[in-house]
Amino acid sequence: MGVMPNCFTFPVVLKSCGKINALTEGQEVHCFVMKSGFKDDPFVGTTLIEMYSTGGKAGTAYKAFGEMLERNVVAWTSMIHGYISCGDVGSARHLFDMAPERDIVLWNTMISGYIKAGDMAAARELFNAMPNRDVMSWNTMLNGYANNGDLDACEMMFEEMPERNIFSWNGLIGGYALNGNFLQVLATFKRMLIEGTVSPNDATLMTVLSACGRLGALDLGKWVHVYAKSHGYGGNTYVVNALIDMYAKCGTVENALYVFVNMSTKDLISWNTVINGLAIHGRGADALSLFEQMKRAGVKPDGITFIGVLCACTHMGMVADGFSHFQSMIDDYSLVPRMEHYGCMVDLLARAGLLVQAVEFVNKMPVKADAVIWATLLGACRLHKNVDLAEVALHQLNELEPGNPTNYVTLSNIYKDVGKWKDVARLKAAMKDTGRRKLPGCSLIEVNDDIVEFYSLDERHPDSDEIYEALD
Repeated sequence: MGVMPNCFTFPVVLKSCGKINALTEGQEVHCFVMKSGFKDDPFVGTTLIEMYSTGGKAGTAYKAFGEMLERNVVAWTSMIHGYISCGDVGSARHLFDMAPERDIVLWNTMISGYIKAGDMAAARELFNAMPNRDVMSWNTMLNGYANNGDLDACEMMFEEMPERNIFSWNGLIGGYALNGNFLQVLATFKRMLIEGTVSPNDATLMTVLSACGRLGALDLGKWVHVYAKSHGYGGNTYVVNALIDMYAKCGTVENALYVFVNMSTKDLISWNTVINGLAIHGRGADALSLFEQMKRAGVKPDGITFIGVLCACTHMGMVADGFSHFQSMIDDYSLVPRMEHYGCMVDLLARAGLLVQAVEFVNKMPVKADAVIWATLLGACRLHKNVDLAEVALHQLNELEPGNPTNYVTLSNIYKDVGKWKDVARLKAAMKDTGRRKLPGCSLIEVNDDIVEFYSLDERHPDSDEIYEALD
């Protein structure tokens, strides 16, 4: 056609090569760049650095960087980011110290590199040395502490911030969620609403709803549902999926089903969430019915879908159907079974009393069974009072998680059920030798918009005397 590519064409093509990891084709384009006289273009040069570093070729990226006649701060940032993405933080810092100009993006890039490497001390030192910090800089450090599990430093950083935006609040709330502190997720969300300087967005609501589901905080979850609808998130697929998950985990499956049915747009996660929710709560027939609807709707199931399907078959005792779905997953959808799928199949056989077949299935698995699978078998042995297999399961569990007292307690209960009191005494002695005790069960209850955690005979609550008096 006689039309030659220009300085705008090459970057688009090079970016595409980087994204699909087509380095050979990218090198051919690089050669054409050299022949076409665009090797000195800073935009093209920066894109070459990005392409090579994305493909793990930091040395080639640096060669392209060195060939640039004019290196602006964008080129320096791109090369430093390239070293970081290739795991070479030392070279990135060396280049950072050499940079003739450093804008706030370059500072944040280098700090992010230390955070990615888990070196929060170096990140904090560089952060303290920044001449000018914006809210993005503070958020970078905040998320760094959260992702590295230092919640105390994360909280201090949040309190020190001169300015907070939605990403600041989401960083703190997400940090609590990431580290399993779901009570603080809800407390911080309430504080966010009370202060009122920043409004929650869809990411905030998703995290809070997930925490509600984990804690069984149904009342607060319902309140968030109303809030989401009144603030324009009623049609947000991500938020609605989180609502389905929350209702299912809180045990109100009808609410989860109602939300699902009334969704305007359903994605794969929507189907998976409601199918798994129904299956876990014993609504196997409904779960399998929805699975058929899903296929008719043209939505292709994935591995998570089949976990719900197999779980539904387990609860209904449908061994033949379970094996049929397991094989369909492989043959019809080219899905490779994972440990969770094998675990479902073992549970399916074990609950049906087919313990011998369950062990045979475990022995034929292409992967070594984990502790969850052997614990499933151990639990089934109590249900069916199979002492011999229970001892085999405990032996396997002792190799996978030595000294876990829960496994000893389960086998001890099996011995009690069949009247083997000498074995009960022997197992208690063995359990003492491990030096570990079974953790007490913990319960959560929602009272007056608050979540209260308690153990058996717990006396930590300030009103424990009144509570026990009322119970007596």
